[in-house]
Amino acid sequence: MKILLTGATGYIAQRLLPVLLENGHTVVCCVRDKNRFNAEKYAAFDLHVVEVNFLDKKTLKNIPEDIDVAYYLIHSMSTIGADFENLEKTSAENFKERIEQTNARQVIYLSGIVNEKHLSKHLLSRKNVEQILGNAGFALTTLRAGIIIGSGSASFEIMRDLVEKLPIMIAPRWLHTASQPIAIRNVIEYLFGVLLKEETYNQNFDIGGNEVITYKQMLLRFARVRGLKRRIFVVPVMTPKLSSYWLYFVTSTSYTLATNLVESMKVEVICKPNNLRELLDIQLISYEKAIELAFGKIEQNQVLSSWKDALTSNTLYHGISKHIEVPINGCFKDIRTKKIDNSDRVLNKIWSIGGHTGWYYGNWLWSVRGVLDKMVGGVGLRRGRKSLTDISGGDSLDFWRVLLADKKEKRLLLYAEMKLPGEAWLEFKIDEENILHQTAIFRPLGLWGRLYWYIVLPFHGFIFKGMIRNLAASGPLPDPSAAKPQYHKK
Repeated sequence: MKILLTGATGYIAQRLLPVLLENGHTVVCCVRDKNRFNAEKYAAFDLHVVEVNFLDKKTLKNIPEDIDVAYYLIHSMSTIGADFENLEKTSAENFKERIEQTNARQVIYLSGIVNEKHLSKHLLSRKNVEQILGNAGFALTTLRAGIIIGSGSASFEIMRDLVEKLPIMIAPRWLHTASQPIAIRNVIEYLFGVLLKEETYNQNFDIGGNEVITYKQMLLRFARVRGLKRRIFVVPVMTPKLSSYWLYFVTSTSYTLATNLVESMKVEVICKPNNLRELLDIQLISYEKAIELAFGKIEQNQVLSSWKDALTSNTLYHGISKHIEVPINGCFKDIRTKKIDNSDRVLNKIWSIGGHTGWYYGNWLWSVRGVLDKMVGGVGLRRGRKSLTDISGGDSLDFWRVLLADKKEKRLLLYAEMKLPGEAWLEFKIDEENILHQTAIFRPLGLWGRLYWYIVLPFHGFIFKGMIRNLAASGPLPDPSAAKPQYHKK
């Protein structure tokens, strides 16, 4: 069977893809930028990658006509500075128009539970997309989910930030809102199970876990699984805007996403009864078990996907490939070189940079820069990294975005996503003579950009000198897992 998978670099699609491939299907992945998709790890399977931007009709011709099923897993809620409702509407209309020109018999769409008259913008947008796709020449199967619990999911990571950092929480009243969380494993089972299942054609199904609980209960039970004692006080005076700021500063979410999440969290998301679980013979995973499974993946360094890898920079929206060619003219540079005696050891150090490992020198200064970035609306350092040792193009890395990670070429290129009066790159490369090249490039924007460079120049000299020295130094490799914070019962 030939399956079209949209949103292939997204959280859900990256979990679904290996399941489809391992079951012998041919999969065509739609991505905006091939540089963000690591196809090498699927070399043993029948996988095809095409560049498609569903906001640009010209690119839709890259979708083959001989597909049997298409998964629609596109979502724009975390897009910065854009009207995600109109983006989703346009994207759905373009997708529908193209899929009607193919042989696809079924489209499977993952939406959100909509069971209240007054919906948030996020849930209303999802409902509108469903209506667009439902009025087409193919059969539509819609799965509506609420909170998804799994390693790397937005809900899981936000709760993790709250629970593990705050022993006492002063929280908004939406923590009393009821929801029906579902484990990511069950979501994937549902998505795969309805594949060409005629009983599900032109129908929608709410999918959730086996119990209804409030967000406050979720946080407290999350803490219990982690062996932590937490106290939560709910106050009625927090406005949605204040709640969004609270979520933004305490967790790794962006302000745009925080605002949309708060709006959604005021709405109950409880499943309407249906027989899909029985039809597909799915065994639901409990909330606590889902958390345990998620941490099992984290501890084994096997997180397949993370919501943090979604592109957040408007500059990078049209793809990362345009920024791989680092500019030469009109830039300030900090260039340093160091002779090394073991390129493999240094390369492994470079591939472990950021996250729990840190930046090898002046980590407290990096932390201060992250706090300042958050204060002016940036992403800050809390995004960390998805894997302790592996890294690919498109991954988020603290407040950087990975543009290129090529171990054969021994080159790592990062692009800054912190708030800056200009653009910045950071490159590490080892040449054939075993010389480590570390280059920081800044292309200023206007007078303030130039002033910024000279203001931070003393700090750069201090940090970058120490960083290359420690990267090149002999000695044991860093153990990123040892740097992870350990939590005990209190």
